[in-house]
Amino acid sequence: MAESVVGFLINQLSALLSQETKLLGGLRPDVQFIKDELGSMKAFLRQAEAKEDNDSQLQEWVKQVREVAYDTVDVLDDFAFRFARGHADGFIGRVGKIYNSIMNLKARHQISLEIKDIKARVVEISARHQRYQSLYGTQEIGSSSSNVANADYDIRDQALLIEEAKLVGIDQPKKELISEVLDDNSHLKVVSVVGMGGLGKTTLVKKVYDDAVVKKQFQSHAWITVSQNFQFNVIIKDLIQQLYEEIRQPVPPQVESMNRVRLSQFVRDFLKERRYILVLDDVWSLDAWEAIKYVLPDYNIASCVVLTTRITDVASASCLASHDFIHKMSPLSYEDSWTLFCNRTFQSNGCPSNLEEVCRKILKKCEGLPLGIVVMGGVLALKEKDKIDDWEMILRGFGSEVDGSGKLDRIKRILLLSYNDLPHHLKNCLLYLSIYPEDHSIDVAKLLEKWIALGFIEKEEGVIASDIAMRYLKELVNRSLIQVKDTRVDGKLVKCGLHDILREIIVSKSKEQCFTAIITGYCTRWPDKVRHLAIHNFTGNPPQGFSSLKCLRSVETFGNKDSLTTSFLSKFLCGGPKFLKVLNLASAELDSIPKEVFKLFHLEYLDLSGTRLKVIPKSIGLLQNLESLNLGETTVTELPVEILKLRKLRALRVGRVGDYSNNYALWGFKSPDGIGKLTSLESLSGIEADSGKIVREIGKLVQLRELSITKLRREDGKEIGKLVQLRELSITKLRREDGKELVYSLSRLTNLRGLHIGSIKEEETLDLQHSVSPRLGFLIRLSLNGHLERVPEWVISLQSLGTLALHNSELS
Repeated sequence: MAESVVGFLINQLSALLSQETKLLGGLRPDVQFIKDELGSMKAFLRQAEAKEDNDSQLQEWVKQVREVAYDTVDVLDDFAFRFARGHADGFIGRVGKIYNSIMNLKARHQISLEIKDIKARVVEISARHQRYQSLYGTQEIGSSSSNVANADYDIRDQALLIEEAKLVGIDQPKKELISEVLDDNSHLKVVSVVGMGGLGKTTLVKKVYDDAVVKKQFQSHAWITVSQNFQFNVIIKDLIQQLYEEIRQPVPPQVESMNRVRLSQFVRDFLKERRYILVLDDVWSLDAWEAIKYVLPDYNIASCVVLTTRITDVASASCLASHDFIHKMSPLSYEDSWTLFCNRTFQSNGCPSNLEEVCRKILKKCEGLPLGIVVMGGVLALKEKDKIDDWEMILRGFGSEVDGSGKLDRIKRILLLSYNDLPHHLKNCLLYLSIYPEDHSIDVAKLLEKWIALGFIEKEEGVIASDIAMRYLKELVNRSLIQVKDTRVDGKLVKCGLHDILREIIVSKSKEQCFTAIITGYCTRWPDKVRHLAIHNFTGNPPQGFSSLKCLRSVETFGNKDSLTTSFLSKFLCGGPKFLKVLNLASAELDSIPKEVFKLFHLEYLDLSGTRLKVIPKSIGLLQNLESLNLGETTVTELPVEILKLRKLRALRVGRVGDYSNNYALWGFKSPDGIGKLTSLESLSGIEADSGKIVREIGKLVQLRELSITKLRREDGKEIGKLVQLRELSITKLRREDGKELVYSLSRLTNLRGLHIGSIKEEETLDLQHSVSPRLGFLIRLSLNGHLERVPEWVISLQSLGTLALHNSELS
């Protein structure tokens, strides 16, 4: 975690040094020094964090690095809060900067002292860093012999545990894999087995590899554990050793001194006339696969490579030929999970009736993960069957069992291999998911906006942040760390989630690093120092004068409908988290926004959806860093002109619904004149276009990708055609006579992926059949709500269309 915090900080320092040269003044040399020193430590941090559990001194050093990085981030945010806010344009802006500089001389002096104090701490930490470098070196995690041993031990331990339990549900996939391995072809075949850690990939492949029919089919056999510590020469020498042991001959002595090229040729010469099967267990990178693939001969002899990996891209890249095969491991079915659980816990004697309810609840937390079931079964097998309280204690303390102090520590080690392999920016993204309750279905669009607001997304020139954030999410899915819960027909991710055991591990990791804290039930002790706070089903009182909350960067609320009142939030925010960037108050019992919210200068994400809000005050204009504002499912009908001050706003959603059973009860909000000034908008939902002036303003929002609009008039339809970046367009309350102009506008929106058009009332006809045919080559979803005389002919030309929904069409 220290590595991810330092990586995040270095990015912030780089931006500060490049953009705020004049504002930094005499602080610049110290800031540059801090950045350089932490940068030199960053390469060592990954290895240090992997070793810290076994070294108390190293653990303390990592903690100090993490704390100084956090404190530096706080000072930077305080710097921005005091010196970089509230600046207008032009002459007024320049005068404002001068005035602020004069008024903040004392504050600048205070921040200067804090920067110098941090510099002194960094100097001391750096000296210890030099000592540790001489002991451990500077190589990345997985490069040392101890890490190699630990990784290999974990993988083999995993296979052994599941083997001992006589894993159920394996017969069918084993049969399928054997069929693929024995498939007679004249070229090298690759079979990849992919899935998250603990699913039993190694066990399944071992059963296939050891099968008598498979053994008989091949002349040479070898099993190589690749792991994260991939070292080419070591791997190839291990392969040669196995091949020569099989033919009962000593390895030629010259092999030991061979370089990479000669080793490769030696293996190719040995295998070129043999039919061989090679298992590459636990492959973590495409580079590792490509390096080994180069060594393997692919002549007219049918051979096979079986590869296991947690990473989907590795499986896909290794199986590019038409005869190759990918097997995706799935969790065990509930029936097989119960059988495995009873076999392990009760030695196949069946579950006693008095324990069945608690056992099934424990099993649910394992979510079909064989390793989790086996290890948990081993823990419970030692409990006395008549002491149900002991069993219920295991259920209640499930989280503590995976925090490093319980019997499930071995599962943690295995699953943490995937976490440790992540680059620092993905670690932050994954750890943030610990705020969500168990079994929570996470809204992907909202999650990505939070990642962006919190600075987890590293900027790339020419690429918008939301696209980078989606790439991050897909990479975590690719690494079998995030589960896909729901997708649209075009494959776009809608909902995601975490496996329960992995969630417990992430919660434990986040808590350990003071990254997140979860408040539940009636809580009297609030966290001392934490970056991200989640409030689950809270029934207590807010902290008062709780200065440690000043470190907070996000507050998330779940299941607190009755307790999160305006009064509660006012007390909570009063004098507290001034650096807050994300505030999620969805479905809170609010009829007004607490005035303390408008003092949150750094706030970038504000979710007030599902509340009882009716009016948005003029104070909203104070939140000049706000990028995402969600007012969906409220009774807000109009936005104040001050909303136009939010020039960084990327997403504005105001969805009001009258009767959920009636699509025609949807209506939008009234926007102030000049909404075209919000040129950063990428998503605009629920705007009422009842005047040509508003529609012309919308036409200026050239960054828009998603637009939901009501009451579009015929003469205004052409303005929509200017939004060439649009991917999602929803138009409701369309009149028949306005259809022609809309069709002309659609012909210019060549990037559309989703389109919804609804008539203004149930009996109104949608007139969308005209001489112009929109060329919507990327359109995947089309929904038409209203009477149709016929389906428009241009629909037939939509080659990418995956879903066509016709509601109330009255077509026979």
